[in-house]
Amino acid sequence: MIFTNNISPILFSVGGLQVHWYGLFFALGIVFAYVFLMKAFRKHGYPVEHVDSLAIYLFLGLLIGARLGEVFFYEPAYYFAHPVDILKVWNGGLASHGATIGLFVAYFIWLKVHKIKFTKYADLLVIPIPVTAACVRIGNFFNSEIIGKPTDGGWGVVFKKLGETFPRHPSQLYEAVLLLGTFAVLFWLYKKYFGRVKPLFFLFLFFLLYFGGRFLLEYFKDLHGPLPTGFPLSMGQVLSAVPVVVAVAWFAWFYRKKA
Repeated sequence: MIFTNNISPILFSVGGLQVHWYGLFFALGIVFAYVFLMKAFRKHGYPVEHVDSLAIYLFLGLLIGARLGEVFFYEPAYYFAHPVDILKVWNGGLASHGATIGLFVAYFIWLKVHKIKFTKYADLLVIPIPVTAACVRIGNFFNSEIIGKPTDGGWGVVFKKLGETFPRHPSQLYEAVLLLGTFAVLFWLYKKYFGRVKPLFFLFLFFLLYFGGRFLLEYFKDLHGPLPTGFPLSMGQVLSAVPVVVAVAWFAWFYRKKA
């Protein structure tokens, strides 16, 4: 079945203020993560005041890391030629791999300031991240960005906002489904086994599930980044392979040690 995406990226306007679908979904994802962590911290007896300070650090790390990821991983030539555009986040251009790096850097800084071990909150913090990321990908769909490759099958979306008349894979929605599925697995295991498994289990499981699935979904995306012509992998696949390898190595070491 072929669908048409002719939706305006602007949800509504009030005076000179425009509210975009992308901004709405991004905000919903952030709110979900905050509410989840607040409830989880109370449940496990962690200081709830840490959630507020963590939220500020992680939000800044997410935003800065995602933007710099887009700049350095996907369009360095353009942004180095137009450096002012780096600040124009509202025009789109946030890379999930950069967001991951930004979150880690922000978390490390927060840990240094508060003198807390990395493993203290890492597993808990990672659980709501897939929902936040899924909201961002839905926002990408409304913006007609991060589009998929053209398809001649019976399934696809025509992105009329781009002036196109042929269907493409809705890769944004594919990834949103992957992320929600990842959250479902993490949340189910969290309810049953949190506190009973080795620290960092949930972090590396997230790496394995999401970035492993992301590696496969990159075959449907029409976005490759500044890699040499003829290179067999996209930039997204190269960046996804790293956390997958790290996760596989951790699980192999853990279960070998356990055995």
